[in-house]
Amino acid sequence: MPDLSAAIDRVLPSVRADLEDLIRIPSVSYEAARAGDVQRSAEATAALFEAEGFAVKIVRAGAGAPAVIAKKAAPAGKPTVLLYAHHDVQPTGPVEQWTSDPFEPTERGDRLYGRGAADDKAGIAAHLAAVRAFGNDLPVGVTVFVEGEEEIGSPTLLQLLDEYSDDLTADAIVIADSGNWDIGHPALTVSLRGLVESYVEVRTLDHAVHSGLFGGPIPDALSALCRLLATLHDEKGDVAVDGLHASRAADVVYPEGRLRAESSVVDSVRLTGSGSLVDRLWTRPAIAVLGIDAPSVAEASNTLVPVARAKVSLRVAPGDDAVKASAALKEHLERNAPWGAQVTVTEGEIGQPCSINARGAGYEAARSAFQTAWGVEPIDMGMGGSIPFIAEFQRVFPAAAILVTGVEDPDTRAHGVDEGLHLAEFRKVCLAEALLLQNLADNA
Repeated sequence: MPDLSAAIDRVLPSVRADLEDLIRIPSVSYEAARAGDVQRSAEATAALFEAEGFAVKIVRAGAGAPAVIAKKAAPAGKPTVLLYAHHDVQPTGPVEQWTSDPFEPTERGDRLYGRGAADDKAGIAAHLAAVRAFGNDLPVGVTVFVEGEEEIGSPTLLQLLDEYSDDLTADAIVIADSGNWDIGHPALTVSLRGLVESYVEVRTLDHAVHSGLFGGPIPDALSALCRLLATLHDEKGDVAVDGLHASRAADVVYPEGRLRAESSVVDSVRLTGSGSLVDRLWTRPAIAVLGIDAPSVAEASNTLVPVARAKVSLRVAPGDDAVKASAALKEHLERNAPWGAQVTVTEGEIGQPCSINARGAGYEAARSAFQTAWGVEPIDMGMGGSIPFIAEFQRVFPAAAILVTGVEDPDTRAHGVDEGLHLAEFRKVCLAEALLLQNLADNA
């Protein structure tokens, strides 16, 4: 077996340079004006693996964003591993809040900062590092699949999986789009919540009227909306929508002090809900109000607001069905309309939760790789966030071991201002993936 630790150290400088070049491409899939940059990002990704001797093609389904498929055949008798990442990124938000230019990679302290530095261009770079560590002697077949629209919900991924299933079929699938338990402590992600977005509109008046002349007997829509949204939780803060599934998480202790520090919650705020913290974060539903359309304070007049609108996000527990959960939320909002207000609920994005039975040779190969790379035993953890396409991979490739890994840590700030990649952890991620490929070959 080659000295993979030394090989990773040898290739990391070139891999980091390639990662920085990818970060400089503002491949924001959410913004139509950036479609050319998303295309350029796909082409840059394709070129990286073509240079490693892969057969590469850029594909798309219908009007979807470009994805990259790169393949090297397996040696005789060895398995094929699919390595997934995505090359599109989130919008930056207010650029002036960033410490440095979000599309100019900048090292400060132990991190490399930039939009996509972690989520998920570092996933591409980790795959590239594992491939480069073996040179022309890959011990397994490798298919690299880099999607271009994950940050907008992967709307054409299912079509891509169906159209290119022959290209993408593999014995193991590594999805490098999650994270680890902590800096210095690796993890396999074995469950993720699903996602339901709903838009609720409350109307109490045909048009705005004078708040002095009519206030009292006539309810305003904003007050009615506030009362309606308050019914989504009970006094403890647990979700109060009937018909939603909840279960128990792994036996992992998440100290409250750590959660408070990592979330930046204000000192005086009590944590909501009941049960263990990992239950509340990983295996129970959660509801948040993400936005409200109403007059701003600066522009508000002395009138009763006739109509108000809110975006409600429901994270669906593993084991539940997102479509059923969406219907339950809609029914709750309509049933609890205050004062007879007109309530209209419009469904938005829906993504299924997933649960992975992480047992078998592929998972043990991953745990062994993590143990070697980090020097500590990995844990199985849940993820409160959503990667709905994992359920689609499970459906299309039911025989494959699906390994959800990633480069993120609790302070990565993915999707936020000053997203950053912890460089020492990134090296361990790269080493672990190379070790995983070798372990899968040795176990064949």
